[in-house]
Amino acid sequence: MTASSRPLILEACVETIQQGLLAEKKHADRIEFCQRLDLGGVTPDHDLIRTMINKITIPVKIMIRPRGGDFIYSDSEIDRMKSDIKYCKSIGVEEVVLGALNNDGEVNYSITQHLAKLAMPMKVTFHKAIDEVSNYMNALKTLSTMQNIDSVLSSGTKENALAGKEYIKIASEEFSETLNIIAAGSITNTNLKEIHSELNIKEYHGKKIVGDLILKEYNKRR
Repeated sequence: MTASSRPLILEACVETIQQGLLAEKKHADRIEFCQRLDLGGVTPDHDLIRTMINKITIPVKIMIRPRGGDFIYSDSEIDRMKSDIKYCKSIGVEEVVLGALNNDGEVNYSITQHLAKLAMPMKVTFHKAIDEVSNYMNALKTLSTMQNIDSVLSSGTKENALAGKEYIKIASEEFSETLNIIAAGSITNTNLKEIHSELNIKEYHGKKIVGDLILKEYNKRR
């Protein structure tokens, strides 16, 4: 089956339970749950993670990121990430989203691989830290050799998916056997058709991928 003939998977990025419920109502195929989207997303509180996976029937990914800012982590931050991964695994989360870089702007192989193995049997997506690396294709090649890295979330090193379309297309073709490339970056329900016509991949991610997740709209329809 070709990419163009496969059904699209729309992943909604949400930061509240209510947004998750509305995204599901609007036919999102999957949720990525994080808090502080103004910081690029961090790990939600544990009680909120449990509530989310208990209330949502579609698959839910959980962001594993201890803070905003760069992706170079201290030992204590790595310990916190390990703890969050163990918690997610203990309550039945299906997939987590994580990533770590080193001071040279490369994927931190040892930390990322350790966290990915720790997450098993949960699946792992490497997040948009990939767009901060010094050599995009080399970083993808590194990730493709790791155990339990299933997907990569990327805007092709650019501000948005449309601007980064060339890298996203190349990545999805070159690593089709080892990595699932999920396009991200200002993708909404209004421009999805245009972006898909350019990329022709299977999975797309965004805060407005199924439209605005406005709480007053959700409350009116309950």
